[in-house]
Amino acid sequence: MERRTIKPRPDWQQTVEEQGLIYPLTRHPDNSLRPYWDESAYYVFSLPEVEALEEVVEELHGMCLAAAEHIVREDRFADLGISDPRIVEAVTEAWHRRTELPSVYGRFDLRYDGTGPAKLLEYNADTPTSLVEAASPQWFWMEERFPGADQWNSLHERLIDAWKQQSALLPPGSPLYFAHSSADELGEDLMTVAYLKETAEQAGLDTAWISMEEIGWDRLSGRFVDNQLRFIRSCFKLYPWEWLTTDRFAGHVLGTLDNGGGTGSTLWIEPAWKMLLSNKALLAILWELYPDHPNLLPAYLDGPRDLATTTGYVAKPLLGREGAGVTIHEPRPRDTDADPAAREEPCCYQELAPLPDFDGNRVVLGAWVVGNESAGLGIRESSGLITDEYARFLPHVIL
Repeated sequence: MERRTIKPRPDWQQTVEEQGLIYPLTRHPDNSLRPYWDESAYYVFSLPEVEALEEVVEELHGMCLAAAEHIVREDRFADLGISDPRIVEAVTEAWHRRTELPSVYGRFDLRYDGTGPAKLLEYNADTPTSLVEAASPQWFWMEERFPGADQWNSLHERLIDAWKQQSALLPPGSPLYFAHSSADELGEDLMTVAYLKETAEQAGLDTAWISMEEIGWDRLSGRFVDNQLRFIRSCFKLYPWEWLTTDRFAGHVLGTLDNGGGTGSTLWIEPAWKMLLSNKALLAILWELYPDHPNLLPAYLDGPRDLATTTGYVAKPLLGREGAGVTIHEPRPRDTDADPAAREEPCCYQELAPLPDFDGNRVVLGAWVVGNESAGLGIRESSGLITDEYARFLPHVIL
């Protein structure tokens, strides 16, 4: 793994916007606009390196599924902050019927510097973004700048195949709706959903478009409907389950949930069991089930334990996006009076493993899974140790 600088293409902004990346710039606190899509540098990997990382990703995915089984079997929902018995029942049923429910994709965030083993930082299994830039603009960038090179990127083909394979699980005679929140101001959620809709159409599915705010409830039929009062029988939503099960329609969602048994009225993608994988408590349960695994970092739910005085730790809220609420704690002397007590809000306490530094940039790998298989890579850089909304996306090649 190596970072190399390169001169950006003169028309790079227009080019990536035409390829679906309509948010190529980020507005920073000083009100300046700086590139989010950053092609002033790129990362180089060797083929054996990528093949090894693919194996790691698929092993981690399998371990996460085993951890989900453990959570359901041992009734560990309280560790995830899930106390509503209706949600517990919905997730449990969805897990038991998971082979009957469409499930498309997820993204692992990994710490990797090209020398030691990759370490799992978190798993975004419900509403992961940065998909458009990983699948499309960076592939076309490679073809233009490095003809004949390769890339860890089979996202487009695998997404189409996934929709084809799971089309039989969708309710017949009704389109698959694709929904995002109209509160998205940058267009990232919009284009992520639009891209997934496009791959579904290329797989031969009948699709329809709707925003989450346009979804209505028909009291007479007890069904979710679109703005033309047509029943919504299946819907891909880029809208977290923790919102879907707590907002004003939560009772209707849980009361009409189609978990593959034919008893409900709306089939949601991703399925409810993804709540087990998109929760940071998963990191602690993984460490409990697979202690000292080379691709895991020590993590706990009851506090930082000895991490406070040895390696330091990162406190992560169980639910969150783009580093919100994450705090970093350097190791403290053993004889200090400072109390490394747990935070009031439920958190996961993970060993501090600072993101690797490449030319002053802190790097995290976003490794994609489609179905149960490794599918691609997106790289984000940040100025600090927390990858937040000001991070930059950089392309990569295999040479």
